[in-house]
Amino acid sequence: MTQYDFDYFVIGGGSGGVRSARIAASHGAKVALVEEKHLGGTCVNVGCVPKKLLAYAGHFAHDFEDAKGFGWDVGTPTHDWARLIDNKNTEIARLNGIYEKMLVNGGVEVLRGRAILVDDHTIDVGPDRYTADKILIATGGYPNKPDHPGAEHAIVSDDFFYIKERPEKALLIGGGYISLEFACILQSLGTEVTVFHRGDKLLRGFDEDMRDAIAEELIKQGINLVLNSPGILSIEKDVNGQLMVNTNRGEQECYDEVLYGIGRTPHTEGLGLETTGIDTNAEGAIIVNDNYQTSVPNIYALGDVTNRLNLTPVALAEGHVLADNLFNKQNRSVSYENIPTAIFTTPPISTCGLTEAEAQEKHGKLRIYTSSFRPMKYTLSGRDEKTLFKLIVEDKTDKVLGCHFMGLDAPEMMQAIAIAMKMGATKADFDATIGIHPTAAEEFVTLRNATRTT
Repeated sequence: MTQYDFDYFVIGGGSGGVRSARIAASHGAKVALVEEKHLGGTCVNVGCVPKKLLAYAGHFAHDFEDAKGFGWDVGTPTHDWARLIDNKNTEIARLNGIYEKMLVNGGVEVLRGRAILVDDHTIDVGPDRYTADKILIATGGYPNKPDHPGAEHAIVSDDFFYIKERPEKALLIGGGYISLEFACILQSLGTEVTVFHRGDKLLRGFDEDMRDAIAEELIKQGINLVLNSPGILSIEKDVNGQLMVNTNRGEQECYDEVLYGIGRTPHTEGLGLETTGIDTNAEGAIIVNDNYQTSVPNIYALGDVTNRLNLTPVALAEGHVLADNLFNKQNRSVSYENIPTAIFTTPPISTCGLTEAEAQEKHGKLRIYTSSFRPMKYTLSGRDEKTLFKLIVEDKTDKVLGCHFMGLDAPEMMQAIAIAMKMGATKADFDATIGIHPTAAEEFVTLRNATRTT
């Protein structure tokens, strides 16, 4: 019988890889995990966690303004960007340490360096060579940047969390959630923000009503939203660090910072996939079957490197299921239906289930329930910000197919709604539930009359 150094060798110390390594070790497998940067992956280091911390910073600016309507005088607040970044870095370093302790205490051998596949069972990490019975690739992705002249002067999402000074004037290119979240953070802290999006609506793939509503709110905040935007021909940097952006419409404008939020690419280059014959698609994503198995039977892949549903909790679930199935003789699977998501814009958006267009295509006749109003918090502060609730119901079965919400605390509310939808809740179940008054959340159970049918 062939002897290997490890039963399970995990390449990538992000959410999916760490979870899978820990669970496999808990089942008695001999496990190694290799990471070339920081443990925790994109989410912990340059994604969800620091983004949410910076979003909190932006919310305080609004809270200081709103406090006046409730009798508070807080003077003229000032903000120290450098202190925010320093404190954020301290917290991220703390989390890196926690991840390493979890792995080591769980019996996982943590290796540092870049892993390169030599063959189906062999991996090089720097000068060292290891063998493993089963291998998991969970290397995530990285942000895209175009190759036009001067693109090196622009930043991407990874860089945003380490800029030393808040820009006074910034251009964000892209109409996806990453670009919009950063736009809201910067605008709330005092930056003059412009967003270029080449399409006619933001947030491709989201429900149309939410796409329209968030655009209205961003404009009201003072964000200069340019839809059907020009393309960037080049970026020139002057001696003062100012960035001159030249567009294909002959326009020129100076900014302190230009950020590209134009999608992400699976991190597969340089892994040695070609030596093992692992199949990838045109975008470089690793192709896997329903069991996360690649074209090489003993090598698996999950999370963003497969470019299917790129969410941290999805990678966590996939990593857990794979480890259970491989090392504890279980037959579990991940359900990809009714996965709740959130965008931490101002206001935030959270969704679960199908968009109206998806529901109509799959289920036919629908009842649509919507409600929009000013949150109670803003009745005294005077802030001009609306919420929007939307339920999509299958007419024949009364089942709630989609729930979409833009407004204060939307992500916190949607987690509970997702449980109900996962259990197959109907509109009658929502209607039979007593609301909590006064809250915005009670709107979900008081939407009595359909706004329209389709």
